[in-house]
Amino acid sequence: MLSYVIVGSGYRAEYFGRIARAYPDQFRALFLCRSEEKAALMKQHTGIDAVVSREACLAFRPDFAVIAVDRGHVADAAEEWLRDGYPVLTETPVGDTPEKLRRLRQWEQTGAKIVCCEQYHRQPILAAGLDTIDRGLIGQPDSLYISLLHDYHAASLIRRALQIPAGEAYTLRGARQESTVTETDSRYGAILDGRTTQAARDTVFVSFASGKEAVYDFCPVQYRSFIRSRHLTVRGSRGEWTDTVLLHLDDENRPRQTFLLPEIPEKYRVLDTQALRDKRRNWQPALAPDTAQDEFAIASILLDMGDYLAGGPSPYPLEDALEDAYFWLLLNQAIENPWQEITCGIRPWK
Repeated sequence: MLSYVIVGSGYRAEYFGRIARAYPDQFRALFLCRSEEKAALMKQHTGIDAVVSREACLAFRPDFAVIAVDRGHVADAAEEWLRDGYPVLTETPVGDTPEKLRRLRQWEQTGAKIVCCEQYHRQPILAAGLDTIDRGLIGQPDSLYISLLHDYHAASLIRRALQIPAGEAYTLRGARQESTVTETDSRYGAILDGRTTQAARDTVFVSFASGKEAVYDFCPVQYRSFIRSRHLTVRGSRGEWTDTVLLHLDDENRPRQTFLLPEIPEKYRVLDTQALRDKRRNWQPALAPDTAQDEFAIASILLDMGDYLAGGPSPYPLEDALEDAYFWLLLNQAIENPWQEITCGIRPWK
């Protein structure tokens, strides 16, 4: 059984507590909060004990620390635990400045174990699509349109789907457009009063040195809306993956259409739930990553931490997390400088 301390008390931190409660044979967790009030709230929301004392956390004897604070403090909080010799699993992004990215890379070079909890590529429906690319069903992937995730999360899927190696140079050009949209959903339930909000939609064109291209097109409203959909299209020399549909050629060059299902790999069947089984029974054309798939994806990373701590591969290497975070920083530059070319060459941690 793996034990971990959850540093943080926000919405994302609760995921790690709920997972520990859902899989008591696999995980044991404890929250570290900044106040008794927040600690009481975390215990109420997740059923997991919460403390405000670092000493109590050390007495808990965790195998690693989960850093689930706001993104401006992730790197700093991670370093506090790294100094004491603990492996860390950080929330995304791992750092919000080039200097913080450099520091984390330096920690890793000393032998510190740093993993980023970038989970979207592990969501079953997205993993199914990525698997078709890895198996060569669409041939060599060369272009991508993503209107599904924001910032560093999108960067992770772009690089994986287009098979872009870490360190490849690229350029970005883009702009932001403001528009009015009616709010329909939220973390806490449906919104039915017809209120509207000004929503920013970012559109950025990414050109890689290899000649591959990506279009990033996202508005935060898409995460929770009944009137804004989410999409992903990856095109290759022999086919196309769009949302939950795969179009490709078979070995005899005959066209085939396959409906993708959110399968659970054998290794992670211990994390299967009724909600996930229900999704596998019913094919849906819409691409709709949800909380059930999100919690499974995070739980699978937590499960893999055991192998990593025993000397196995990282669930999500720091090198990839640094690439994701730096893409986000450059993406912001592209938005702040409409249609000017922003170039990514040598990384700041090199």
